[in-house]
This record gives sequence, structure tokens and C-alpha cells, in this order.
Amino acid sequence: MHDNFCWGCGADNPDGLQIKTVWDGDTSLTRWTSSPQFAAGPKHILNGGIIATLLDCHGVCTAIADRYRARAREIGSDPEIWCATASMAVQYLRPTPIDAEVELRATVGDVDERFSTIEVVLAADGKDRARATITAVLVPESWRHGNG
Repeated sequence: MHDNFCWGCGADNPDGLQIKTVWDGDTSLTRWTSSPQFAAGPKHILNGGIIATLLDCHGVCTAIADRYRARAREIGSDPEIWCATASMAVQYLRPTPIDAEVELRATVGDVDERFSTIEVVLAADGKDRARATITAVLVPESWRHGNG
């Protein structure tokens, strides 16, 4: 998505996490590798806030991509479709090793005119580490560009 400065998924934010979400059939997929500055208290564990950001951004990007796909449009084409997080419930299942590649997979649940429910699982080393249910809300262009 162009003109996106989000810290987790914004391609325009050079200091962000730079996650990239792609479709893998009906599931969306993101792979991401951490670095030492994202450690929790123990240096070998990924920080829970980073985990929540990964879950959140992957979920919202999935909601946006799903709305474009439902309209048979290319992501980022005009008029822009944009969603924001309305709610997120996270379950931390077990510690996530900081040196393992993280894989996030999301599926789309209920979708209506304004809201999408997305289920996201974060895994590393072959084990589920965290999961989230995200409700994404469709937002107007004025919200996205600070005009409203």
C-alpha cells in the first residue's frame, strides 16, 4: 500500500518492521525475522508488544486486501480502501524465540459493510506462539489523510 507510514506494515516507514502480507490461497501470510532490539526482558524472547503489533498489522492488512479482492481490484488502486483496528484480543500461548523466523497466517471471518473479523496465528519453530482476533473497521479517506 502506498503512502503508508505505519510502524508495523508501512513500506514508507524506514524505521518500522516492514512486514509484507501476501495471499497463500484463502489464507494471508507474512514472514518476519526479528533482531536483538526487539527482545523482551530475557534477551532470547521476542517482546509481547512487538508480537501484538505483528498480529495487528497482519490482521488489518488482511482485511484491506480482502476488501480489494472482493471487488476484483488491485491493492492500492483508487479509490483507496483502508481499514483500522476497532478491537483486538490477543492470546500469548508460549514464548517466541527472538532468533526464529516468525510466520503469521490469517483467515477472514465475518465481513459486513463496515467491519471485518480476522483470525491471526503467529508461529515460530513449528509451534503456535500467539493468536489474535481482530475486528477491522472500514475508514473514510478523510480519516486516512487527516481531514476528518
